Amino acid sequence: MSEAVAERVAEDFRRLYGAAPEGVWAAPGRVNLIGEHTDYNDGFVMPFALPHTAVAAVSRRTDGVLRLHSGDVEGGPVELAVPDLAPGSDPGWTAYPAGVVWALREEGHEVTGADVHLSSTVPTGAGLSSSAALEVVVALAMNDLFAFGLGGRALARLCRQAENAYVGAPTGIMDQTASACCAEGLAMFLDTRDLSRRQIPFDPAAEGLQLLVVDTRVKHAHSDGEYGMRRAGCERGAALLGVGTLRDIPYDGLEAALARLGDAEEVRRLVRHVVTENRRVEQVVALLESGGTRAIGPVLFEGHASLRDDFRVSCPELDLVVDTAGKAGALGARMTGGGFGGSAIVLVEAADADTVAQAVEGAFTAAGLTAPRIFTAAPSAGARRLA
Repeated sequence: MSEAVAERVAEDFRRLYGAAPEGVWAAPGRVNLIGEHTDYNDGFVMPFALPHTAVAAVSRRTDGVLRLHSGDVEGGPVELAVPDLAPGSDPGWTAYPAGVVWALREEGHEVTGADVHLSSTVPTGAGLSSSAALEVVVALAMNDLFAFGLGGRALARLCRQAENAYVGAPTGIMDQTASACCAEGLAMFLDTRDLSRRQIPFDPAAEGLQLLVVDTRVKHAHSDGEYGMRRAGCERGAALLGVGTLRDIPYDGLEAALARLGDAEEVRRLVRHVVTENRRVEQVVALLESGGTRAIGPVLFEGHASLRDDFRVSCPELDLVVDTAGKAGALGARMTGGGFGGSAIVLVEAADADTVAQAVEGAFTAAGLTAPRIFTAAPSAGARRLA
């Protein structure tokens, strides 16, 4: 499959630019199993890579020109001058790959130009890190072609810088690290404070389980005000509590911390979510390492309730998925990603997968909603060169 994809994207590049690319690379989207809105609070997350990828065919240039084309967007190549790249200068989709080139140059890595053709199967606006996949695949290609010698952690950091400073979306580093560093058959337990990571066995199919991803088809945008407001609220909570980030509040110190916040109810809710969510990540790690995959179900439900009631980033469609799946026999379910739309994950016995999926589809039909997209997610490989 990877070979066929590489050949197709390389042939599209040939038709577009008149010559074969120097290489073809892929970087996946991700599902976050547990640990939401903790990454920009220096907390714990646990993503795994999807089989859905952004693929880039790339060749170097020496004239300072960056040409970007996506097979998923109408129109011809967008031509940019590498020396003129600057934050806020590009409001379109090209800001993600262009921002990576800008971030590399800001770090002293000379990119003399490139021709890039992109194609992605990562659903956009679904909370599955389509933007991070674009960033990471371009960063990996530039790293290889220009021989920068950067590892996955450094590439992830540069891609976050591109999204934060160039695109203007205040995301944490989880998405980029997951795309760059995840491995097949494993979930990644990531400490976003020091970027230390541990790969945790996670193979639902081997235990007679399936993890369904339900894309509600409700679009969200990380750079909108709601996401930034939550992040600012977390920073306010840390400042009021006299700590660097909410990661510094231990779970057994939560009640005392909430008491110190008095009647600042909105901040109290944000603090409570982050502290308890870090605890949930640790619980899931322990359960998976002891072979208790089925036992993580209740933790997923708890995580969704916290995101819905405390962090308030869910939406009616996501709540409908979780509630319906639970009533239909799912072991666990929760929204995944930044929220305000996007996707939910549902852990089910393999024998119950069709029943649960049909129940969710029926609930959407009954509510007059657009039919969701439902697929099975298997932990897949991180960013790599295809050809």
